Amino acid sequence: MDTPIKIIDLFAGPGGLGEGFSSLRDNKGDPFFKIALSIEKEKSAYKTLTLRAFYRQFPPTSVPPEYYDFLHGKLGNDPFEQLFNIPELKKYAKYATDEAKCLTLGKDNDEIHTLISKALGQDSQPWVLIGGPPCQAYSMVGRSRNKGNSLYSAESDHRSFLYLEYLKVISKFQPTVFVMENVKGMLSAKINGEKIIDDILKDLKKPTSRIESNDSDIEYEIFSLSKEVSGEPEPSDFLIKSEDYGIPQARHRVILLGVRKDYLIELKPEILKKSPDKIVSVRDVICDLPRVRSGLSREEDTNETWIRAINQSIKPVLEELENTKQFLIAEEIKKSLQKMTGKPLSRGQNWAQKSISNKEPKKLLAWYQDPSYKKLVCNHDTRTHIRDDLIRYLFCSAYGRCESVTPNATKFPESLAPKHKNWSSGNFSDRFRVQIADKPSKTIMSHIAKDGHYYIHYDPSQSRSLTVREAARLQTFPDNYFFVGNRTEQYVQVGNAVPPYLAIQIAKIVSKLF
Repeated sequence: MDTPIKIIDLFAGPGGLGEGFSSLRDNKGDPFFKIALSIEKEKSAYKTLTLRAFYRQFPPTSVPPEYYDFLHGKLGNDPFEQLFNIPELKKYAKYATDEAKCLTLGKDNDEIHTLISKALGQDSQPWVLIGGPPCQAYSMVGRSRNKGNSLYSAESDHRSFLYLEYLKVISKFQPTVFVMENVKGMLSAKINGEKIIDDILKDLKKPTSRIESNDSDIEYEIFSLSKEVSGEPEPSDFLIKSEDYGIPQARHRVILLGVRKDYLIELKPEILKKSPDKIVSVRDVICDLPRVRSGLSREEDTNETWIRAINQSIKPVLEELENTKQFLIAEEIKKSLQKMTGKPLSRGQNWAQKSISNKEPKKLLAWYQDPSYKKLVCNHDTRTHIRDDLIRYLFCSAYGRCESVTPNATKFPESLAPKHKNWSSGNFSDRFRVQIADKPSKTIMSHIAKDGHYYIHYDPSQSRSLTVREAARLQTFPDNYFFVGNRTEQYVQVGNAVPPYLAIQIAKIVSKLF
């Protein structure tokens, strides 16, 4: 390619889709795609997006040391404080802030459309639109929550129609190719009793049929990326199971690939190739990260008080396990307690540290590692938990190690049952969920920001939930991809993202259309 294909990234989040596309290189080692504009409304995600736009301007082995100074916490809490104001870096900072914009589709459309026009320029070169309209109104979790709200109406929830903002851009600017990602729940969500996916597919095939505009008629063919289809694809054909493609996570998402019909002659897109590895497991990709302990909330928090609290609170649980002849789990807990008394553990840190582990990820090593700082670790600090939850986490991870599954409510010792009226109802039977070491993780969702109950680390001796960096590894973000904001904001960003390693595989398919 003489010049990279331009990308417009809408609803960009922290930039997972964009990272995959912008990481693809041609035979000469040059970027095949280049992000011309990315739009994100949430401020911390926008700052993460802008920091990555800054980083991408440099060859991987020539990134300025000031970038790493920022990662080490020496230049403020976000790049706008000091990093972007360093005189010799200001031109790169300006480029980054020109590329990434903190704006809201549906609210700032005039400005966004002006920026898209400017980014694309006057020529009529092929370009690609990517993005995933926010999905809370389609998600299974969101719909389950809304069932309990008698005032909720999907028909009046603006989030049900955010894809129309994406559609307006397609209608007005007519990308050569678009990639739209959303949750699995989109396949079953209904508006006025009709499945919304049917309307979405119809609208995307002929955008001007839904959007009142003076735009010229243009039609798209929508392709599945996961299944060879003869004839018209079924909605379920658009479902991608990430674990089939080398992602260490059972993330199931709807991804639509649209190609403009006047551009599509005989060349049709390929489908994703399944990974030769049957699975990439949690252990495969986080085994090298520094061991850290959880924090104690509502009381003094030191390594000594943490160990003491666990030892005091675990006694009735061990007695109950032994009385019910669950000796293997009790023994695993005892071994973990002994391991806790070894080298004191810290709670990690948000800012960059160098891993002292001699291990390396068994899979995706080259993808994760920074070529200049191979042991760089950031966003790897733990949250605090009350004593009861520490013991529940310890039990869950010990159970998972022995049984290779997460325990449901019926497997919990009575002494660990939370004081929750629905605990025994079956509705919350998997409220505490350990990520099994030798399997892909469950879907990393933004709910990880609420609490760590669904995301318990597999090592009982750490008795904790996953850190942001561990969640980012499961989402396949490179280790030098720094998430700006407080820990809650970081978790939300990671949970909402598209795995970049899946995105680069999609980018390879799209690149063959040009």
